[in-house]
Amino acid sequence: MDNAQKLPYSTGSGLGQSAKIGLIVLQTDQTIEDEFRQMLAIDGVACYHSRIANAMQVTPQTLAKMQADLPIAASLLPKAFIFDAIGYGCTSGATIIGEDRVAQMILAQHPSAKVSNPLSACRAACAALKLNRIALLTPYTPQVTQALSDVLSNGGIEISHTGYFDIEDDFDVGRVDSASLFNAIIKLGSHESCEGVFVSCTSLRVAHLILKAEQRLGKPVISSNQALAWHLLRLSGVTKELPHFGCLFTQSF
Repeated sequence: MDNAQKLPYSTGSGLGQSAKIGLIVLQTDQTIEDEFRQMLAIDGVACYHSRIANAMQVTPQTLAKMQADLPIAASLLPKAFIFDAIGYGCTSGATIIGEDRVAQMILAQHPSAKVSNPLSACRAACAALKLNRIALLTPYTPQVTQALSDVLSNGGIEISHTGYFDIEDDFDVGRVDSASLFNAIIKLGSHESCEGVFVSCTSLRVAHLILKAEQRLGKPVISSNQALAWHLLRLSGVTKELPHFGCLFTQSF
């Protein structure tokens, strides 16, 4: 190495001085990373991703198979980072595998981290917004939709109305257009008996529609990605309000 010299350097505290967040993303997910980049664009907050293998077809059987790979995906988030919070980015997967089981597998790799998933985040969001009766929108098949509805209902959240797209291919889920999503949210949310709307699935592109839908309905709208991002931030102690992503982001626990 002619004309090369060793130079001095120093180190600082690195990224994530306010919060280090880990996110386990489905191999087939097209949306969550893009929406998290927008919602976690906060000074001092760093988000690191790990992908988990999953089938393109969304069925109870394929969702359950992720349980075997979840510890591996969690272990790929470096322990040395000392994460404040880690999220498993799959609403239907958390439904089928079970929220407690998901948390156990992540905590086995990162025992000091707070843990969430979109289903647990939805519960926390409903509690923060004081919602007891919501409309549910999913892209799933009737079988997966019913499983999610049952879990929410058993946890004390009443489902007043349900709508679903009956899509089994996760690639198509990520391509559902804005007009279809907005119209479905408004249709379900317009029922007087519901207090808000939960749009399930991290692959659906909902973040940019939430404020517009809330203004039309006069009710809260929650999405899987929005709820998970909010919950992970609050679990990490970040209280910044981001009202352009919906009224949920004006709430603490």
